Amino acid sequence: MSVLEAKEISLSYGGNYIYENLNITIPEGKVTVLIGSNGCGKSTLLRSLARLLKPTHGEITLDGRNLAAMPAKAAAKQLSLLPQGPTAPEGLTVLQLVKQGRYPYQSWLQQWSKEDEASVLDALRATDMDELAERSVDSLSGGQRQRAWIAMTLAQQTGIILLDEPTTYLDMTHQIEVLDLLQEMNEREGRTIVMVLHDINLACRYADHIVAVKDGAIAAQGAPGDIVDAAMIESVFRLKCEVIADPLYGTPLIVPHGKRKRTV
Repeated sequence: MSVLEAKEISLSYGGNYIYENLNITIPEGKVTVLIGSNGCGKSTLLRSLARLLKPTHGEITLDGRNLAAMPAKAAAKQLSLLPQGPTAPEGLTVLQLVKQGRYPYQSWLQQWSKEDEASVLDALRATDMDELAERSVDSLSGGQRQRAWIAMTLAQQTGIILLDEPTTYLDMTHQIEVLDLLQEMNEREGRTIVMVLHDINLACRYADHIVAVKDGAIAAQGAPGDIVDAAMIESVFRLKCEVIADPLYGTPLIVPHGKRKRTV
């Protein structure tokens, strides 16, 4: 297990600060979801946690070590990222894609090993992609493609997995399929999962810990049942709503107000 923390970080694009002096600790072995309105910097924060955006001030630490100072392959053995809307080269098979997850373990002295092979096969089985291993990625449905990319991430065998909008462009069936897979993986293997989601109701259902972002700061964080209420949603999203209990799971369920005339 690894501890991922942001300590007094400031992040900027083109000289414009998005975050200043931000602190956040990702709970170990839990599912954390970042929520917030469009353009609030959720993906920027995730990219910084993934070592793709270096803070202009402060540091991201992994087990107390400055993540930016770690060798790239050493960091890639502990932390992996699935970006939003990844694309594979035309004709690449699922098996070839998943094998890319073993890149951090390859070197001139250590080529493909039995451990690499086992990791790839385990990842394919865990995502139910083993029977589609020889199919080209671009021939798959949206849900299958996303499972293939998640399999590649699993093959990397990291304790922390970061995902930017893993349900984007998926219909409701495939959204639930992907989120169920991630939750099962977390429960079965204890991996720490951090993801950005737009759907607040799905965030409440699948997250152990929610981080709500607003105006370059953490507006609220904690268990969904502890922090998600009508006042928080209105503050973060500028949306009036009712918050009720999900009839299936008991988690917060947001029912937004609108201009349509009420019938009850």
